[in-house]
Amino acid sequence: MLVLSRKRGEHIRIGDNIDLTVLEVRGNVVRLGFTASGQVAIHRQEVYDRIQKECGASAGLPAPILGDLRSPMVAQSAK
Repeated sequence: MLVLSRKRGEHIRIGDNIDLTVLEVRGNVVRLGFTASGQVAIHRQEVYDRIQKECGASAGLPAPILGDLRSPMVAQSAK
């Protein structure tokens, strides 16, 4: 895990397609803005988990197997 400190208005680049901007810091809440190409899906973790669960259920795969299938895709997209 890469851990970075950023101030309001500062940016983080992720690859060539994703720009993350710190919009606001208020107490223990940070507002982030993401700019990405239309080919990149960005979801909150709980939404992503629900999508994966629904995709696995519709494919008839139990959640642990679906999790195993996701790992190679993540590794491949990082190349």
